[in-house]
Amino acid sequence: MRKYEIIAPCHFGLEAVLKREIIDLGYDILSVEDGRITFYGDEEAVCRANVSLRSAERILIKIGSFKATTYDELFEGTKELPWESYIPKDGKFWVAKAASVKSKLFSPSDIQSIMKKAMVERLKGIYHMSWFQEDGESFPIRVFLMKDEVTVGLDTTGESLHKRGYRKLTAKAPIAENLAASLIMLTPWNRERILVDPFCGSGTFPIEAAMMAANMAPGMNRSFTAENWDHIVEKKNWYDCIDEANDMVDLSVETDIQGYDIDPEMVYIARENAKLAGVERLIHFQQRPLEQLSHPKKYGFIITNPPYGERLEEKENLPALYRMIGERYKALDAWSMYLITAYENAEADMGLKATKNRKIYNGMMKTYYYQFMGPKPPKRG
Repeated sequence: MRKYEIIAPCHFGLEAVLKREIIDLGYDILSVEDGRITFYGDEEAVCRANVSLRSAERILIKIGSFKATTYDELFEGTKELPWESYIPKDGKFWVAKAASVKSKLFSPSDIQSIMKKAMVERLKGIYHMSWFQEDGESFPIRVFLMKDEVTVGLDTTGESLHKRGYRKLTAKAPIAENLAASLIMLTPWNRERILVDPFCGSGTFPIEAAMMAANMAPGMNRSFTAENWDHIVEKKNWYDCIDEANDMVDLSVETDIQGYDIDPEMVYIARENAKLAGVERLIHFQQRPLEQLSHPKKYGFIITNPPYGERLEEKENLPALYRMIGERYKALDAWSMYLITAYENAEADMGLKATKNRKIYNGMMKTYYYQFMGPKPPKRG
């Protein structure tokens, strides 16, 4: 079985979560950089990473890297890469995305078109063809330039891994599934502990938590670009990987996972999404305003993404909203609270000082993950 260097991009600030996931899958880490982890794996690893990783954005097979400070160097460096090992004569290939940080070459469209020309030039010589029909399977390429170092990867995933396949209906500003999963994994929550999201929207936090509780792989109900690349990853690996994922699911677990929203339409959407994910039995969704947030038991978790006032008219309501979050949290007995927000006055308005505060980029938006850690429950005798 062939070995590859595999690149897994993730949200900035969540590299440690993804690194732990990859190690838990049994693979060796080669490097950790801002927003991506590179690890070593075989054909099976490509499948398992796509199907099993909760915090990754996509899975790339590294084709190569080189230094380029001019477009000539970019062309020659790209042309030197062994494209024929990956792209067949009828393959449809293009540079789907180019990202540049602290590099002399910074225009994505120029980088994309020059690299495409170089790929064509190389394959013309190998396949003795002057024209490529490109009517076969798709081979999207992604390239990162960091301090003039060009890293080229073949995208095995297709649609980003945050698209699990269950969220057919969405809220106004939904949190991405892989970000929600990463934030849950940054907490000590496990399936034996209570979890409440009082601003559940389309249900992402409760659904991701329920999938973790049931040991359900996030990518087991979707497809991937590389499924038809038999010359790179044999079909059998995909079948084996899905079989392995199915065998691990345990929907008989008992959980106390709850999602509340003030909007009845959101509660309906959340329930429908939970059904599509196959975890509706594990979650209790309810229309309930924040003022009624309560729970009789101790040692639970609030994990949530409250409004942070992207629109001006919402901004006026934020101090009162965050004051109420603080009041309701203080009324709970020995709970922990984890909330992600871009609202700068969150702590002051809640009247609480976070145990930890982590900066995380949600797309281009800088957000803070406030962590209020309650006491640990006593060990069971």
